Amino acid sequence: MRITLIQDTIIWADKSANLQKTGVQLALLAGQTDLVVLPEMFTTGFCTGKIQLAETMADETIQTLRAWAKDFQFAIAGSFIATENGKNYNRSFFVFPTGEVETADKRHLFSMGGEHTHFSAGEKRLIVNYCGFNICLLVCYDVRFPVWARNVDNEYDLLIYVANFPERRINDWDILLQARAIENQAYVCGVNRIGVDGLGISYNGHSTLIDFKAQTILNFPENATSIQTFDLQQAPLQRYREKFAVWKDADRFEIK
Repeated sequence: MRITLIQDTIIWADKSANLQKTGVQLALLAGQTDLVVLPEMFTTGFCTGKIQLAETMADETIQTLRAWAKDFQFAIAGSFIATENGKNYNRSFFVFPTGEVETADKRHLFSMGGEHTHFSAGEKRLIVNYCGFNICLLVCYDVRFPVWARNVDNEYDLLIYVANFPERRINDWDILLQARAIENQAYVCGVNRIGVDGLGISYNGHSTLIDFKAQTILNFPENATSIQTFDLQQAPLQRYREKFAVWKDADRFEIK
């Protein structure tokens, strides 16, 4: 499976401008990849206090993503600000080339950034099967909570985190992604933004793709727009899981 990570700036609270920019980038990838991963809240930035930006599943962002996926014939993953039944969510999405959409909402809300004041927490994980891979998609702050990412009986092969992870804590991001890869015996993809948001918070990227032993596959430059693609293979992962079957001895946890 060819996977493409897009590390880029996000124009603060300007959905139209971000959609236009992303559309140009995606058009250039047609025929070159199978899955494109975008940062968290790719149309707005981490605008937790701007609930007027929230959209339903029938509104522009999801419908545009569906059209792109069908036109360019690849899947697209990321998150956006969603509203449903009077509640708002930081909603992750996985859009298939058919236009089918699977979603789940961010479980762990960043209370220090006020996310819990405006958003409701998710209650399920998003795991999809695509191109022979089982893929789990989580959002930013979720990376700090390993029980939520626990890979029981190898139910996923690739763990994706989409993020707006600030520069001042970027060392945490680097280490936590490696930990999630090793403990879950899975590939891990982390896509983070760059630039300065409307609150003056700086982001320097550190997007990455690492293998099940936390060895770097793709390494992204700091503070630079970068689009990189890699052809991910199942066979090395399966051989490693068979040879070093840590997963058979793993604890099982119940989330309450």
